[in-house]
Amino acid sequence: MSNIDKEWINSELNTSEEGFIHCSPNEEQWFYKKVADGDVEAVKKNCEEEDFAEGEGIGRLSRDRLTNKKYHFVVSTALITRICSEAGMEMEQAYRLSDFYIQKLDDIHSLEEMDRLHDAMALDFTKRMNTLKRSASYSRPMTDCLNYIYAHVRDRVTIKDLAEYTSNSTSYISRLFKEELGISASDYIRQTKVERAKNMLKYSEYSLVEISNYLSFSSQSHFIQIFQKETGMSPRKYREAYAGSIWKEEAATDS
Repeated sequence: MSNIDKEWINSELNTSEEGFIHCSPNEEQWFYKKVADGDVEAVKKNCEEEDFAEGEGIGRLSRDRLTNKKYHFVVSTALITRICSEAGMEMEQAYRLSDFYIQKLDDIHSLEEMDRLHDAMALDFTKRMNTLKRSASYSRPMTDCLNYIYAHVRDRVTIKDLAEYTSNSTSYISRLFKEELGISASDYIRQTKVERAKNMLKYSEYSLVEISNYLSFSSQSHFIQIFQKETGMSPRKYREAYAGSIWKEEAATDS
């Protein structure tokens, strides 16, 4: 009998003595389905109520709690990637997103950071699936507008730019946003920039002035004003709440 066989038998005996039984996969499958469905509220609520990779029936992949969570995170991310890809997410985008989040494990040194990374990953995939499913019912000009805004989020995108890109009038594009999204084009552009800013605050060391310049806000103070209006907190407070790291000094004071 090989050493690995002996170790397996001892592991089985110890596990049986402890009475450990893995939990039903139903709850896990429900969560993955909600991610693939783009159900942002359900996923957000689950992340708030459940402790990732903790609790009764959770597989023990490592004796160390943090390492155990990291292993579970890799499994969870891989499954979500494949499920979302099968549900319509472009395969290359799904795998790049998976690689991005798994590489972030190198920077995780606490259980709290691990929980935040898991929730960010799950919600990121969910929001992208939500956008994907909603866009399936959009008109061609609207889909083209959304793709243009996503590709040019660093630029100062205007309704005129969208009209020229889609070969339509500005009044038509304005009406289209109201009818299909329920908000104005400028509101959507602003929200897209704020979402990108949130990711930069969480996952990069760019200063506020660098983020402001990157996203083509007219000034740092304008960026702070818009960000606070959209999120209810200043960029600095947002970074302190969600980054989980000590960041370099900002180039200017965020007041």
